[in-house]
Amino acid sequence: MTIIDARVRLPQDCRPGRAYSAPARQTEQYDRVLDLTSKMNNGTLGGLLSTMDDQGITHAVMHAESEGGEDAEALNDGLEEVLAEHGDRFRGIGCLDLGSRSPTRLAVQTARIAERGMLGVSLQPAFFGLDIDDRALYPMYARAEELGLVVCVHTGITYSRMHPLRHERAELLDQVACDFPDLALVACHAGWPWAAEYAAVARRHPTVHLEFGGLAPKYVARPGTGWDVLFGMMPNLLREQILYGSDWPVMEPRRALAEWRDSGLGEAVLSALFGDNAARVFGFSAA
Repeated sequence: MTIIDARVRLPQDCRPGRAYSAPARQTEQYDRVLDLTSKMNNGTLGGLLSTMDDQGITHAVMHAESEGGEDAEALNDGLEEVLAEHGDRFRGIGCLDLGSRSPTRLAVQTARIAERGMLGVSLQPAFFGLDIDDRALYPMYARAEELGLVVCVHTGITYSRMHPLRHERAELLDQVACDFPDLALVACHAGWPWAAEYAAVARRHPTVHLEFGGLAPKYVARPGTGWDVLFGMMPNLLREQILYGSDWPVMEPRRALAEWRDSGLGEAVLSALFGDNAARVFGFSAA
């Protein structure tokens, strides 16, 4: 069975500054819940490649993310270097300087990401106090749709205590999907605690995919955790719109893959989740 990780982070040793940093009030709960800072600082490109080989992961989609004000162009430079050396293993998702809130600048950066040969853009609107459907983002969405880029949007809970959850609601992504009907959208982290609402958005829009990076699959599969509706639709109505992602180094692929295999999903569903859908969305060979 082909395994494609739809979400790994740009390793820290490929980022400017070489040490992960973000505002303390933003990271404090991330560190308590996910040990984020330590995992980021210990994540290396060599370690990622070794993990992929060990777990039979043929390819991965690498995201350059700016959560704490890191310069987007510098992150994209780091990602471009990884793609130049390991383009046989990775596809790239670039990032934008959302802190600028300049619609024109964001559209220009989006075009530049396409020129670099990357497949899409990664957005974390909530970390910058923006709704997913903020009007400042619309020229970027329009340019991405025009250029055939995939837009990967952070959805659902964040552990930042600086930014309210309301920025992440499902109806905001639904509005974008309505306004840009040909734009490929990935709801990163699949939108919990609005899992049922995000399932409805995906059901309404074939252009929307749900990616499970950074999550423990055993909880997705456990009744009563708030995932019930979405998990119940994975084997049938949403089979072609689900993507396995680890969010490495936040979640170890070994754990995530094992928990998905123990979730009760059938082989055909796991095949779609692990690789078939990602091959189609991101242009990998599923063979």
